[in-house]
Amino acid sequence: MRADPARGFDGVASLVQRLAVLTSAGIPAASAWRHVAAAGNAGPAVAEIAREPLPASDLPQRIAATAQTCPPAERSAWQALAAIWAVATESGAALAPTLERSAAVLRSLAQSAREVETALAGPMATSRVVLALPAVGVAFGLLLGFDVGAALMSPPGLVCLVLGGILIAIAVRWNRGLLGWAREHDATSGIEFDLYAVALSGGMSIPRATELVVAVSRSAGLARGDEHVHEVLEFAGSAGVPVVALLRSEADERRRVARAAAAARATRLETRLLLPLGICVLPAFVLLGVMPIALAVLSSTTAAI
Repeated sequence: MRADPARGFDGVASLVQRLAVLTSAGIPAASAWRHVAAAGNAGPAVAEIAREPLPASDLPQRIAATAQTCPPAERSAWQALAAIWAVATESGAALAPTLERSAAVLRSLAQSAREVETALAGPMATSRVVLALPAVGVAFGLLLGFDVGAALMSPPGLVCLVLGGILIAIAVRWNRGLLGWAREHDATSGIEFDLYAVALSGGMSIPRATELVVAVSRSAGLARGDEHVHEVLEFAGSAGVPVVALLRSEADERRRVARAAAAARATRLETRLLLPLGICVLPAFVLLGVMPIALAVLSSTTAAI
């Protein structure tokens, strides 16, 4: 069964929100994880993280390790959580507000994923109908009374059957790749800006925050290298504006851009689905739906003569 990005992000967001509430009430981080895991519907990832008491400083490593075993639809959300948690713990930033913001970000991503799924509903239905065309052609031949089965078992029919099957397999794989491309959602968009914001809100200097963000990103398996972060830091320093607010604004902007890109991919999908239709499905329809009928007609005509 295909993993649902919206459900995955919503599940992690609900978990992070609960952790935020518990930590804001003064409950230690390890105890907060155990309380969430005891709820019963938290899932195997939470149970793995809470399986034994750990100091707060060691939790990010376990979260990052658990992320590697999670479904792709929610793996990036766990990686982002591991990075945020590590920076907040190391910098001394308030954990509860940081988690609350992370939960809000994940809910926004879940909403974006739902919007993309809605946009994909039409192209997906069209894709299923198109892939059924060869089978419809075979059924149509049977309804007309042609011995399609015998025609497909003849040497020319076997060639059509093999080639048609190969084309259908290619079309199915191609369609799945296109749908996966249109469904790409990454919870780590803008994460580097958020990590700097958390580190600086904890009172770190910019050089120390840079060292921490680099180390945490590497440990959590996050791709990094957005040079615009340093431009924002320099601008905030020269203009004398609050750097944390500016960094969070830039992070939100990155996520808005990613959301627009996801919507654009969903819009372009319908056009791209025409490629496997024209290159694979229609030739397969001819091979499996038209050629067997032609072979059956030719065979019956030859027998009559």
